[in-house]
Amino acid sequence: MKQFWNWKNYQIAWQVEETSNDSGIAIVLIHGFGACKEHWRFNQKTISSIAPCYALDLIGFGDSSKPNSQIPYEKKTYQNFNYCFDNWSQLVYDFCNEIVKKPVLLIGNSIGGVIALNTSKKLSQKALGVILIDCAQRTMDDKRLAEQSLLMRFLRPVIKTFVRQRLLSSNIFNIAAQPKFIAKILKVAYPSRNNVDEELIDTLFKPTQSKGAPEAFRGFINLFDDYLAPNLLKEMNTSVHLIWGEKDPWEPVKEAQKWFKTFECIKSLDVISDAGHCPHDEMPEKVNPILIKIIQEAI
Repeated sequence: MKQFWNWKNYQIAWQVEETSNDSGIAIVLIHGFGACKEHWRFNQKTISSIAPCYALDLIGFGDSSKPNSQIPYEKKTYQNFNYCFDNWSQLVYDFCNEIVKKPVLLIGNSIGGVIALNTSKKLSQKALGVILIDCAQRTMDDKRLAEQSLLMRFLRPVIKTFVRQRLLSSNIFNIAAQPKFIAKILKVAYPSRNNVDEELIDTLFKPTQSKGAPEAFRGFINLFDDYLAPNLLKEMNTSVHLIWGEKDPWEPVKEAQKWFKTFECIKSLDVISDAGHCPHDEMPEKVNPILIKIIQEAI
């Protein structure tokens, strides 16, 4: 059942699945960009057989508040919000302390993975581990500019100037926030087409129609200098596990394989054959047993 929590005068939507077990830990699910708590539709109940399982809508998404965006060089007011990884991580950190009130294992998909890593640092010993599902690699970040083509490096200042403009970002958002466009993107994200159904399309479409939805989009596309997962992984003291879609069109599995070889904190890498960017939803029958195994080992 959906519930709301007041966080800094914003309404944050969340839900929990739990059984009568006496687990001393809890699981917190963190969705990716443009998604919401319902994106864990095939996972949350299964996980709850082991431990209470929470899912929340990040501010700017789902049923949570969607305040106006404040991007660099804009004045902070009580009416706007800086959509960034530190603020999203603070939200999850406070949620764990005020609502969950147990040691947690964090599971994040896409940008939810970066948020999970950063939140884990804040939680310190209260974080028992992190599971990254196709974690965002953030190739457009300024810190990765040297990897871009000469043309992209040349165009970067122009792109930054354009995407700051609300008129432009709103027009882009309005084009993207249509059921047919969402379906088209999902067919890229889910290469097997498994579970690309009306329920999923509607789940992702409905939040785009609420007041303020274009503002979270504007905030996100202006994130040019924020955390990169490898930088966070270097500093991790808790165990990290990777689950990756073999055919992710946006976050190549080769990078995950590189991380697995590079960072001592990463204990496992499971590659899901034929899956894309959201294997937990595309192929839950393959992902859920892996999640259960990792959680059981953490307990």
